[in-house]
Amino acid sequence: MAKNAIIKTPIEKLGYNFIKPQFLPEGKDEYYLRNLQNRSGINYRNLTAYEIEALVKNRNASDDWNKILVSDAFNPELVKNCKFFGLVRIGKLEPYFLEFKDMKYAVGLYNSNIISSDLGDNVSVENVNYLSHYILGNEVIIANTNEVATTNHAKFGNGIVKEGEPENIRIWMEICNENGGRSVIPFTGMLPGDAYLWSKYRDDEALLQRFKEITEKEFKKERGYHGKIGDRTVIKNSAIIKDCWIGTDAYIKGANKLKNLTIHSSEEAPTQIGEGCELVNGIISKGCRIFYGVKAVRFVMASHSQLKYGARLINSYLGNNATISCCEVLNSLIFPAHEQHHNNSFLCAALVMGQSNIPAGATIGSNHNSRAADGEIVAGRGFWPGLCVSLKHNSRFASFTMLVKGDYLYELDIRLPFSLTSLNYKNDTLEVMPAYWFMYNMYALARNEWKYKDRDSRTEKFQLLEYEYLAPDSVNEMFTSLQLLELFTGKAWHAKNNKNDIDDDECIQKGKQLLQQDAAVINELEIVATGFENSKRKTVIRKAQAAYNAYKEMILNYGLTHLIKYIETNDITNAPKLLAAFSEEGRNAKWLNIGGQLMREKDVEALKTQIKNQTINSWDDLHEAYYNEGKVYPFKKTQHALASLLEIENMQPGNISNKSIIEWLDKAVMINESITERIIQSRKKDYTNPFRKMVYNSDAEMNNVTGSFSGNSFIKQKQEELESFWQLVQKLKMKFEF
Repeated sequence: MAKNAIIKTPIEKLGYNFIKPQFLPEGKDEYYLRNLQNRSGINYRNLTAYEIEALVKNRNASDDWNKILVSDAFNPELVKNCKFFGLVRIGKLEPYFLEFKDMKYAVGLYNSNIISSDLGDNVSVENVNYLSHYILGNEVIIANTNEVATTNHAKFGNGIVKEGEPENIRIWMEICNENGGRSVIPFTGMLPGDAYLWSKYRDDEALLQRFKEITEKEFKKERGYHGKIGDRTVIKNSAIIKDCWIGTDAYIKGANKLKNLTIHSSEEAPTQIGEGCELVNGIISKGCRIFYGVKAVRFVMASHSQLKYGARLINSYLGNNATISCCEVLNSLIFPAHEQHHNNSFLCAALVMGQSNIPAGATIGSNHNSRAADGEIVAGRGFWPGLCVSLKHNSRFASFTMLVKGDYLYELDIRLPFSLTSLNYKNDTLEVMPAYWFMYNMYALARNEWKYKDRDSRTEKFQLLEYEYLAPDSVNEMFTSLQLLELFTGKAWHAKNNKNDIDDDECIQKGKQLLQQDAAVINELEIVATGFENSKRKTVIRKAQAAYNAYKEMILNYGLTHLIKYIETNDITNAPKLLAAFSEEGRNAKWLNIGGQLMREKDVEALKTQIKNQTINSWDDLHEAYYNEGKVYPFKKTQHALASLLEIENMQPGNISNKSIIEWLDKAVMINESITERIIQSRKKDYTNPFRKMVYNSDAEMNNVTGSFSGNSFIKQKQEELESFWQLVQKLKMKFEF
């Protein structure tokens, strides 16, 4: 067994030679990078004889008092029982105490070992066993902490390689797939869209190489950068803080180990890290909350995300405004607005496109199908598996798919959005109810949309996140679903009439005829989907007619909503003026979810081309491109919505008249009344269901516990919106009636 490599060096060298001679540029000393980093503006001077005498009297020691530099407002009486090694620079120390969270800390340096560090004005450093190679801002508090140290090769969580280091020590983040085939280099400022583009296009070697080049260019390879702790940051009762770059106003208490991290924090969006946390090789963005025994390794947390209650996050990207509690997440890329709670849920090798919820008992990671780590899950927006769902890789889910509790033993490809997927154990079938959310759970769908918007706490919105459930991605999926329902219905009808080997086009034509007529015979058909499950058993479509009607109604609602908004915003008074909003490409452009931001596929291809030809030459350039796409997205979305309206109404732009617009306005009111009523009824059933009421002795008790139905603020809001919408439509109709 090898001995521990303990190196013995004379004590007078402690605090010096931070940068080895072979890595020092010609004419530079070991402080050249430190001097660039220190932007405090403090004018330092040497200690006076009186100050040295006072420091010695207060049981302080230094290997060389000439290496202690201080500001003019330095008070030696506020430095007690400390040891200094190397060049230490200290700002003003004044007779104050700093109070934070009901704790009071005296300004000054007490009972600490300080090595080659710069301390800002009025800091409080107390009982710090080892503070080495850090630059502290003003009014920083560090108390009762074992080790706060930086190495000369610190990377602060970025996947870079320093001078003299081999390539194989680079940190990669292995997202989406356990085999590392979609690995990305983590870096400070990484947005969900960056992680997606880098991990997705594995067939474009030039693009992947450019991503690596851009990242390399943005970070310095020189050795010798000091760790930084920003103004007003508080660190207390922690064990190890190593190779960390910490922003202003952060709060770290009781952490076990923080190593190789960038912890972004600001006055507007402070980050907090709590008791028992162990975080290694990561980027933590502004406004994050990490508490109570969290373990995270090789990770990126986007702004305002949370890890709590023993969560484990490994080789994963967690999007903005997302929360993971208790459970384990490995090798995943998670877009914004994700929720995952409870100790026994597991997510692995997945791309989850946001607005998602993973409940207790869900094991979305049972891959290794071929004795290799090669499986993936791809889940569209609004993915919502039920309790104790287990899935097999590879599987794919359309937007807003809900799965009922069960063990799904075969790979799934659920292509119908807003659907409920379940297992019928008696008949040994997979069952899919399309448009389930529209028919039975409008309250949750509408409230979640409002909630995601309301809770978007980002202070830097480079990416325009789409939170509306009716958007180009989900609407395009609904159009595809209409055709699938027509196909499956037509096949079922032909099968019932003993007609086999009918081609798909003929089946679609027959299915469309039956569904558009609300034909009674549909209720007699067993409508079976193909290609939804990798098994020999049936996939049965439930309530096909109701789903078909619901899809059409919601597409119509999507188009009418944007039509009304466009008419109001642009003061449209007659049909010909509408033509400017129609795109020649119609609805057929493919839309992609790029980290929660929807973009047309051709616009994404243009971005990729600009990256490869170096028009986009930095991550900041790409983030600006996202921002610019976000500015034009509302109009592109309007164009898509109006094209969807024409397609679902089977109309050409030239056929639009004032009369048809008035008819559309009336339809919009009817649909919104229907949606509002469904929102109300889907919530009201919680108050009328006898099984929900049975645990309460009275309605008064139930209302005091759960809140009264009549006092539901969200329902009141939707009713008020409906009234405002009705008034707006009446006002707009007057423009087209004269």
